[in-house]
Amino acid sequence: MKIVFAGTPEFAVPTLRMLLNGSHEVCAVYTQPDRPAGRGQKLTASPVKQLAQCHGIPIFQPTTLKDPEEQERLRSHKADLMVVVAYGLILPKIVLEIPRLGCVNVHASLLPRWRGAAPIQRAVLAGDEVTGITVMAVESRLDAGPMLHKKSCKIAPLETAGELHDRLARLGAEALAEALPGIEAETVRPEVQDETQVTYAAKLEKYEARLDWTMAAIDLERRVRAFNPWPVAETLYRGEILRVWLAESLNEPVTAEPGTVLDREKTLDIATGSGVLRLLEVQLPGGKRMPAQAFLNAHSVKSERFT
Repeated sequence: MKIVFAGTPEFAVPTLRMLLNGSHEVCAVYTQPDRPAGRGQKLTASPVKQLAQCHGIPIFQPTTLKDPEEQERLRSHKADLMVVVAYGLILPKIVLEIPRLGCVNVHASLLPRWRGAAPIQRAVLAGDEVTGITVMAVESRLDAGPMLHKKSCKIAPLETAGELHDRLARLGAEALAEALPGIEAETVRPEVQDETQVTYAAKLEKYEARLDWTMAAIDLERRVRAFNPWPVAETLYRGEILRVWLAESLNEPVTAEPGTVLDREKTLDIATGSGVLRLLEVQLPGGKRMPAQAFLNAHSVKSERFT
């Protein structure tokens, strides 16, 4: 097949690499325009663009696909299939009809659970034990197309959203590779999503990372894991923001006020609304991430209260 690939972030790279190493022809790559990045805010190519450049694939970076000229350019590729992985642009209905076999999307959840922008983080935040990849046909409604193939995986204890992201990126490439023969032969049987089971994965907001110590320890642990590596969970310590990168919940009774640092020699344990949250890795403003033990060696926190 002649395939047009549309994707932007690191999550899309394993799938594009799989296609480039396979038997199909990637005739064009669509990705978001270069964006300022880093301290110097230098214009930087997306991870997908960088991989495409290494392979000499024609690259296109329109700001919209609603432009008739862009639609005509897409039509000129005469593609059999368009593969979309975290592209970041809305595909108008007319675009979906251009490739002979339509457009398919590699989505990081077991649909219809977690349609939307942040399915990996929302799965961790909700305490889901299993997640996975859904390869689906793209339609106009957000992540609502019929499902073509699924591949599941367990979410490991204490696994962060960043770690799960990397595993699902690789799983996405595997899932698409398994789905392609049926898509090419037009033998795959699409499964309509059950609308009664739909949940939405809203975009992450920075304010969500603030730790509310009246919550249960298990919910705070999930918040820390879900927001690693962004926006990173945080609390106030002596008027400064303390970022919490890693933590684990302890199901033990506690009578201290939520947010109180418990008097323990070698662990940074915080009382919560229910149970104890043990901080494992933290970071002060201007400092580096450090193990909680290193933080305790440098700071006397007896009777302190995080807010």
